[in-house]
Amino acid sequence: MSEYETPQAIHDRAIEWVARVDRSGGDPETQAELDAWLAGDERRRGAYYRAQVAWTMLDRASAFRGGQSEEAEVEVDRNAWLSRRRMLWGGGAVAASAALAAIGIGFWPQPTERIETAVGEIRRVPLRDGSLAAVNTQTQLAVTLRPEVRQISLRQGEAWFQVAHDRARPFIVEAGDIRVKAVGTAFSVRRAGDGADVQVTEGVVEVWSVGDEGNVRRVSAGARTFVSDTAGPAPAVEASVAIDRSLSWRNGQLIFDGDTLGEAAAEFNRYNAVKVEIADSALAQEKMIGRFRTNEPDAFARAAAGILSARVTFEGDRIILSRN
Repeated sequence: MSEYETPQAIHDRAIEWVARVDRSGGDPETQAELDAWLAGDERRRGAYYRAQVAWTMLDRASAFRGGQSEEAEVEVDRNAWLSRRRMLWGGGAVAASAALAAIGIGFWPQPTERIETAVGEIRRVPLRDGSLAAVNTQTQLAVTLRPEVRQISLRQGEAWFQVAHDRARPFIVEAGDIRVKAVGTAFSVRRAGDGADVQVTEGVVEVWSVGDEGNVRRVSAGARTFVSDTAGPAPAVEASVAIDRSLSWRNGQLIFDGDTLGEAAAEFNRYNAVKVEIADSALAQEKMIGRFRTNEPDAFARAAAGILSARVTFEGDRIILSRN
């Protein structure tokens, strides 16, 4: 059995990785080693994202410092990497907050922040409380941070949240009549039909529907549930592997493992103006396996045609799959 890795050890290692990647300048070998480390524990990705946010905030703070002599600027450049590394070791969220203060942005909330993504756009957005939102394609969020509560309204689409720990200020996502409450954890919410899919990658969340507050369900890491606007939450299902696959969009990928061709095409159509169409209903029920970039529907269609002995036709903004 492998030795348990403490949260502090993961935090420290994440800082080392951010610094190493910053120095490597996009070296493929470094990226491959980072990917392997991230895959080793679901908690590592959240820690790495937080360290990235803090590193970015410190860069921004440095950019806003003015009035230095040329000699001072040289000294700052020479020591920048070490200084940022030392600050990050004090805690990613704390470092990010300090950096924000350094450039004149108050830690406490400004008016509601609105975040929107276009078709095919995926964004990682640091929130003012130290949390991180990974925002999927065609998503609308409204973020309101108050001293007593952190309130996120998901109007449409999907987002994954790495929540900064703060017991005094619960983090609540609203999606229609669905509520998802966390303190310090990581989870995704996807608005779907008359409810929302909730997947937890770290910690525990509570879910319920407005008007049915007595039916609160706790969902732990590695589990998912669908919460109906009217019927409340379904029983949580353990699905760690399926969750990792479902959230591969955070890395610009779509992974299918037994999904029908119709389901896979529908996922691709969320990310692209060029739409994949299945001309045959029986073909749409065939199973699909593979890993693809979200912005490559043509590669997906060609692969599907090869796997399923189908024919692919390109017509303007349409890609049509049909039986041979």
